[in-house]
Amino acid sequence: MRKLMIGALGAATLFWCVPTAAQELPLKSGDFWDVGAVTIDDGHFGDYSDFLASQYRKNMEFQKSKGWIKGYYILSNVNKRAGEPDLYLVTIFDHVTTPAEDIQREKEANAFLAQTTRQGMAASGQRATYRHIGSDMLLQEMTWSH
Repeated sequence: MRKLMIGALGAATLFWCVPTAAQELPLKSGDFWDVGAVTIDDGHFGDYSDFLASQYRKNMEFQKSKGWIKGYYILSNVNKRAGEPDLYLVTIFDHVTTPAEDIQREKEANAFLAQTTRQGMAASGQRATYRHIGSDMLLQEMTWSH
């Protein structure tokens, strides 16, 4: 019995002697990646490309200049299968905003774009005649912790 108790005590001591780094996970949370899926009706890729090159780019570059986002990408679905989107719009940022941040950013972006929220929504509604927003994913990058 005494040998069993000494053995158990020895095993417990070894557990507490494991270096802290070995107890930590090798991954840590990183940036957020918002990925939106966009399907474009036949014959309207040029129309949507014009929007992306003008208003979308202007808005994203403004957000980047303010430090609100770290970057953005437009990815084409090259080997598209039935039911899949044509494009993925990716935005990278370091934290999820609070409601107060959302309101302040909306005011600043509207002033920069010289539009009201209602005008922006109406323009989006016009694009919805040929552009369809599908799924939206919020992913978080995992980076090595050491």
